[in-house]
Amino acid sequence: MKSTTIIRRCFTWLTFLGLSTFALTSTAQLGSQNQNRANTAQKSATERDADGIVAVVNKDVITRRELDSRVRITKRELAAQRIQAPPDSVIEAQILQRLITETLEQQEARRQRIDVTDAMTNSAMEIIAKRNNTTVAVMRKQIEGAGINWSDYTAMIRREIMVEQLRQRVVDSTIFVSDADVDAYLREQKARKEGNLPLSVRPAPPPPPPPKPQPKPQAATPAIMGLAQILVRVPEGSSEEEVKALRAKAQGLLARVRKGESFEAVAKASSDGPEASRGGDMGVRPLSGWPDLFLKGVAGVPDGRVSNIIQSPNGFHILKVIGRAGGAPPPPPPEPKPQAAPAPGTPGGPVPQGPMPVQQTQARHILIKTTAVVTDEIARQRLEQIRQRIVQGGESFSDMAKRFSNDSSAPQGGVLGWLNPGETVPPFEKAMNALKEGEVSQPVQSQFGWHLIIVDGRRTQDMADQFIRNQARQQIFQQRSNVAFEAWLQQVRSQSFIDNRLEKSQRQSGR
Repeated sequence: MKSTTIIRRCFTWLTFLGLSTFALTSTAQLGSQNQNRANTAQKSATERDADGIVAVVNKDVITRRELDSRVRITKRELAAQRIQAPPDSVIEAQILQRLITETLEQQEARRQRIDVTDAMTNSAMEIIAKRNNTTVAVMRKQIEGAGINWSDYTAMIRREIMVEQLRQRVVDSTIFVSDADVDAYLREQKARKEGNLPLSVRPAPPPPPPPKPQPKPQAATPAIMGLAQILVRVPEGSSEEEVKALRAKAQGLLARVRKGESFEAVAKASSDGPEASRGGDMGVRPLSGWPDLFLKGVAGVPDGRVSNIIQSPNGFHILKVIGRAGGAPPPPPPEPKPQAAPAPGTPGGPVPQGPMPVQQTQARHILIKTTAVVTDEIARQRLEQIRQRIVQGGESFSDMAKRFSNDSSAPQGGVLGWLNPGETVPPFEKAMNALKEGEVSQPVQSQFGWHLIIVDGRRTQDMADQFIRNQARQQIFQQRSNVAFEAWLQQVRSQSFIDNRLEKSQRQSGR
């Protein structure tokens, strides 16, 4: 029921789109009548090519038109960041891999019967606009002024919501963050702030030998590490000669980086990884979240340096160690452009100083999830009947939750405990805040299904310490969720039929 992740991602997109200025292209004037006919004929041929299929993913297809549209957007983004665009063949290969992944996500969402309604999309839009101290109408003008079609932007928001629901369905329920995990995380953050962690994983040099040397603590292994990669992908079924050629390509890219070229620029221009557009940045994870192959490959690599070539079933990897826990502090970020400051208690918001009074609500709920059999109408009617039995029949809310709720809180009678603002999705929180103590709500719809809610009490609590722990718990949870979701996607991909026709065409033409 957490709602912060999707809003943070959409907020990041809006910030970029609102501040970027895309180069506009002009249309050349037509010459003579004969030239008009020639251009018309050429346009018709181009449109036929645009409808061609560049990849087949199970039973779905990706067309040349879809690929070209995404490539144009990517080129505009690179131009806005003053980055030299790589050759079209490289951009197309990178973007097509991303489209294949998105298609797999959409197929799994359909299989899981995940449906993103217009109301959910509009609610996300309103929250994004509010975070930027503006309205949806003004936000639309800014996005369209940046050269982005509004329908494309809303489709992006809708897809982000869909992916987040898919992640919650298949991954998040398997992740548990204990109090001990939070304690260890906070101790590590404190040690980093005080400079008590080693600068690298290499053991410290031994001290001068005194008559009776005191044992020196062993350098601790860093708990987290950030990596970036350049991937030269080896397609399945490649011949021995093709593998050799791809290895030679990886060696050439490694040589360029070691001669002083920017790792990020080379990654954007040449990497086949899905994170190529981010300069190869794969993020920061706990060590347990990185493949053993990567950990071994960077074991002796200092922060800021690159590894030798690492071969995996996916291809040839060149890894750059962005940093480790306790390493040298990262370079200062570029001067941020003016934007709305996040509110305290939101991702990216300021850490509270001193007391932080928060009004908490103690609530219970009954959840009916929708399925292929249980439609929205059936779920709503079922909850209306349950509500009538509680309000008019005198039956216990807790007993009804134990008998009918599809939530994990059912055995406890639907108890959700004391809830802070923002801990539940907006439709749930809005309905809960409108209730009096002891009042049972009407059926409320969220992306999880349909709810009945009852409020047992309200209180004001100093949440300064708890806020810090919640932030730490959220960071740990998000790191583990990202790792688990990527692993799940890789498994789905390995079990799917994927015919990358563009890749075959490029290989045949020697591009």
